[in-house]
Amino acid sequence: MPSVTIAGPAGSLEGRFHRAASPDAPIALVLHPNPKFGGTMNTMVVYSMFTAFQDAGFSALRFNFRGVGRSAGEFTGGAGELTDAQAAWAWLRAECPQAKANWVAGFSFGSWIGLQLVAKEGGFDGFVAVAPPANNLDFSFVSQWRTSGLIVHGTADLLVPEAVVKELASRPCAPGVPVDYAPVAGAGHFFDIGQEELVRVVRERITRPG
Repeated sequence: MPSVTIAGPAGSLEGRFHRAASPDAPIALVLHPNPKFGGTMNTMVVYSMFTAFQDAGFSALRFNFRGVGRSAGEFTGGAGELTDAQAAWAWLRAECPQAKANWVAGFSFGSWIGLQLVAKEGGFDGFVAVAPPANNLDFSFVSQWRTSGLIVHGTADLLVPEAVVKELASRPCAPGVPVDYAPVAGAGHFFDIGQEELVRVVRERITRPG
Protein backbone atom coordinates (compact mmCIF):
# COMPACT_ATOMS: atom_id res chain seq x y z
CA MET A 1 0.00 0.00 0.00
CA PRO A 2 1.65 3.23 -1.14
CA SER A 3 2.86 5.71 1.42
CA VAL A 4 1.98 9.29 0.53
CA THR A 5 3.02 12.70 1.79
CA ILE A 6 0.41 15.43 1.91
CA ALA A 7 1.14 19.14 2.27
CA GLY A 8 -0.62 20.12 5.49
CA PRO A 9 -1.06 23.50 7.15
CA ALA A 10 1.57 22.65 9.82
CA GLY A 11 3.89 20.74 7.48
CA SER A 12 3.84 17.37 5.76
CA LEU A 13 1.29 14.71 6.72
CA GLU A 14 2.09 11.01 6.53
CA GLY A 15 -0.56 8.87 4.86
CA ARG A 16 -1.46 5.57 3.24
CA PHE A 17 -3.47 5.58 0.02
CA HIS A 18 -5.28 2.83 -1.86
CA ARG A 19 -6.31 3.66 -5.42
CA ALA A 20 -9.18 1.63 -6.84
CA ALA A 21 -8.96 0.26 -10.36
CA SER A 22 -11.84 2.38 -11.68
CA PRO A 23 -11.15 6.11 -12.09
CA ASP A 24 -14.72 6.94 -11.03
CA ALA A 25 -14.61 4.77 -7.89
CA PRO A 26 -16.05 6.42 -4.77
CA ILE A 27 -13.56 7.88 -2.33
CA ALA A 28 -13.24 7.76 1.46
CA LEU A 29 -11.11 9.59 4.02
CA VAL A 30 -10.60 7.68 7.29
CA LEU A 31 -9.64 9.60 10.46
CA HIS A 32 -7.95 8.26 13.58
CA PRO A 33 -8.65 8.71 17.31
CA ASN A 34 -6.97 11.03 19.78
CA PRO A 35 -3.17 10.62 19.66
CA LYS A 36 -2.94 11.62 23.33
CA PHE A 37 -4.38 8.18 24.00
CA GLY A 38 -2.32 6.34 21.38
CA GLY A 39 -4.45 6.98 18.31
CA THR A 40 -2.79 6.72 14.90
CA MET A 41 -3.79 5.84 11.35
CA ASN A 42 -2.78 2.25 12.21
CA THR A 43 -5.24 1.90 15.11
CA MET A 44 -7.13 -1.33 14.50
CA VAL A 45 -10.59 0.21 14.06
CA VAL A 46 -9.18 2.74 11.58
CA TYR A 47 -7.38 0.03 9.64
CA SER A 48 -10.50 -2.16 9.64
CA MET A 49 -12.65 0.65 8.24
CA PHE A 50 -10.01 1.51 5.66
CA THR A 51 -9.95 -2.12 4.55
CA ALA A 52 -13.76 -2.23 4.42
CA PHE A 53 -13.79 0.74 2.04
CA GLN A 54 -10.98 -0.78 -0.02
CA ASP A 55 -12.81 -4.11 -0.31
CA ALA A 56 -15.98 -2.26 -1.34
CA GLY A 57 -14.18 -0.74 -4.34
CA PHE A 58 -13.36 2.68 -2.92
CA SER A 59 -10.18 4.65 -3.29
CA ALA A 60 -9.29 5.36 0.34
CA LEU A 61 -6.87 7.51 2.32
CA ARG A 62 -5.89 7.36 5.96
CA PHE A 63 -3.27 9.65 7.47
CA ASN A 64 -1.66 10.74 10.72
CA PHE A 65 -2.77 14.03 12.19
CA ARG A 66 -0.07 16.61 12.97
CA GLY A 67 2.52 15.46 15.48
CA VAL A 68 1.72 11.76 14.97
CA GLY A 69 4.20 9.37 13.37
CA ARG A 70 6.05 11.24 10.63
CA SER A 71 3.48 14.03 10.38
CA ALA A 72 4.90 17.47 11.20
CA GLY A 73 3.54 19.83 13.81
CA GLU A 74 2.01 19.46 17.27
CA PHE A 75 -1.37 18.18 18.36
CA THR A 76 -3.88 21.01 19.02
CA GLY A 77 -6.90 19.10 20.27
CA GLY A 78 -9.20 19.84 17.37
CA ALA A 79 -8.80 23.06 15.41
CA GLY A 80 -5.50 22.14 13.78
CA GLU A 81 -6.60 18.57 13.14
CA LEU A 82 -9.68 19.79 11.28
CA THR A 83 -7.45 21.80 8.95
CA ASP A 84 -5.29 18.68 8.50
CA ALA A 85 -8.41 16.77 7.48
CA GLN A 86 -9.37 19.53 5.06
CA ALA A 87 -5.92 19.36 3.47
CA ALA A 88 -6.10 15.56 3.22
CA TRP A 89 -9.58 15.75 1.72
CA ALA A 90 -8.41 18.28 -0.89
CA TRP A 91 -5.49 15.98 -1.74
CA LEU A 92 -7.79 12.98 -2.15
CA ARG A 93 -10.23 14.91 -4.33
CA ALA A 94 -7.36 16.08 -6.54
CA GLU A 95 -6.06 12.51 -6.86
CA CYS A 96 -9.51 11.17 -7.77
CA PRO A 97 -11.31 13.96 -9.66
CA GLN A 98 -13.81 11.57 -11.28
CA ALA A 99 -15.01 10.00 -8.02
CA LYS A 100 -18.72 9.26 -8.14
CA ALA A 101 -19.27 9.50 -4.38
CA ASN A 102 -17.55 11.09 -1.37
CA TRP A 103 -17.38 9.58 2.14
CA VAL A 104 -15.61 10.33 5.39
CA ALA A 105 -15.18 7.92 8.31
CA GLY A 106 -13.74 8.43 11.76
CA PHE A 107 -13.20 6.63 15.02
CA SER A 108 -13.77 8.42 18.35
CA PHE A 109 -11.95 11.80 18.14
CA GLY A 110 -11.66 11.15 14.39
CA SER A 111 -15.44 10.93 14.09
CA TRP A 112 -15.74 14.38 15.70
CA ILE A 113 -13.30 15.81 13.17
CA GLY A 114 -14.98 13.94 10.33
CA LEU A 115 -18.45 15.24 11.12
CA GLN A 116 -17.09 18.79 11.33
CA LEU A 117 -15.50 18.25 7.91
CA VAL A 118 -18.88 17.17 6.52
CA ALA A 119 -20.53 20.26 8.02
CA LYS A 120 -17.91 22.71 6.76
CA GLU A 121 -17.03 21.30 3.35
CA GLY A 122 -20.33 19.96 2.06
CA GLY A 123 -20.56 17.69 -0.97
CA PHE A 124 -20.35 14.45 1.00
CA ASP A 125 -22.57 11.50 0.13
CA GLY A 126 -22.12 9.67 3.41
CA PHE A 127 -20.24 9.30 6.67
CA VAL A 128 -19.34 6.62 9.20
CA ALA A 129 -18.89 7.69 12.83
CA VAL A 130 -17.61 4.99 15.19
CA ALA A 131 -17.81 5.62 18.95
CA PRO A 132 -18.28 9.39 18.70
CA PRO A 133 -17.30 10.88 22.09
CA ALA A 134 -20.47 12.91 22.52
CA ASN A 135 -20.02 13.02 26.31
CA ASN A 136 -16.82 15.09 26.27
CA LEU A 137 -16.59 16.87 22.89
CA ASP A 138 -18.99 19.43 21.46
CA PHE A 139 -21.30 17.95 18.82
CA SER A 140 -23.78 20.84 19.01
CA PHE A 141 -22.98 21.70 15.39
CA VAL A 142 -25.08 18.65 14.53
CA SER A 143 -28.44 20.28 15.14
CA GLN A 144 -29.90 18.43 12.17
CA TRP A 145 -28.43 15.69 10.00
CA ARG A 146 -28.03 16.92 6.41
CA THR A 147 -25.80 14.09 5.18
CA SER A 148 -26.77 10.44 5.42
CA GLY A 149 -24.56 8.04 7.27
CA LEU A 150 -23.95 5.43 9.92
CA ILE A 151 -23.17 5.74 13.63
CA VAL A 152 -21.71 2.63 15.31
CA HIS A 153 -21.25 2.23 19.04
CA GLY A 154 -20.44 -0.55 21.46
CA THR A 155 -23.05 -1.35 24.09
CA ALA A 156 -20.29 -1.99 26.65
CA ASP A 157 -18.35 1.23 26.01
CA LEU A 158 -17.18 2.46 29.43
CA LEU A 159 -15.64 5.67 28.08
CA VAL A 160 -18.61 6.98 26.13
CA PRO A 161 -22.04 5.95 27.47
CA GLU A 162 -24.29 4.51 24.79
CA ALA A 163 -27.15 6.83 25.80
CA VAL A 164 -25.33 9.98 24.64
CA VAL A 165 -24.50 8.41 21.29
CA LYS A 166 -28.09 7.24 20.79
CA GLU A 167 -29.19 10.82 21.46
CA LEU A 168 -26.74 12.09 18.85
CA ALA A 169 -28.01 9.53 16.33
CA SER A 170 -31.62 10.48 17.04
CA ARG A 171 -31.26 14.15 16.14
CA PRO A 172 -33.63 15.28 13.35
CA CYS A 173 -32.75 14.48 9.75
CA ALA A 174 -33.40 16.65 6.74
CA PRO A 175 -35.94 15.08 4.35
CA GLY A 176 -34.53 12.05 2.57
CA VAL A 177 -31.39 11.91 4.75
CA PRO A 178 -31.30 8.61 6.66
CA VAL A 179 -28.85 8.23 9.54
CA ASP A 180 -28.58 4.68 10.86
CA TYR A 181 -27.55 3.70 14.36
CA ALA A 182 -25.86 0.29 14.78
CA PRO A 183 -25.16 -0.89 18.35
CA VAL A 184 -22.55 -3.64 18.61
CA ALA A 185 -23.45 -5.92 21.51
CA GLY A 186 -20.71 -6.35 24.12
CA ALA A 187 -18.21 -4.09 22.36
CA GLY A 188 -16.12 -1.61 24.33
CA HIS A 189 -14.72 1.66 23.05
CA PHE A 190 -11.88 0.02 21.14
CA PHE A 191 -13.91 -2.92 19.79
CA ASP A 192 -11.59 -5.60 21.13
CA ILE A 193 -14.85 -7.54 21.07
CA GLY A 194 -17.14 -6.96 18.09
CA GLN A 195 -14.55 -6.05 15.46
CA GLU A 196 -16.08 -8.41 12.87
CA GLU A 197 -19.57 -7.02 13.50
CA LEU A 198 -18.23 -3.49 13.15
CA VAL A 199 -16.74 -4.31 9.76
CA ARG A 200 -19.93 -6.07 8.68
CA VAL A 201 -22.22 -3.13 9.43
CA VAL A 202 -19.81 -0.66 7.81
CA ARG A 203 -19.58 -2.75 4.64
CA GLU A 204 -23.35 -3.16 4.52
CA ARG A 205 -23.91 0.60 4.80
CA ILE A 206 -21.29 1.79 2.34
CA THR A 207 -22.39 -0.66 -0.36
CA ARG A 208 -26.11 0.09 -0.03
CA PRO A 209 -27.51 1.36 -3.34
CA GLY A 210 -28.33 5.04 -3.31
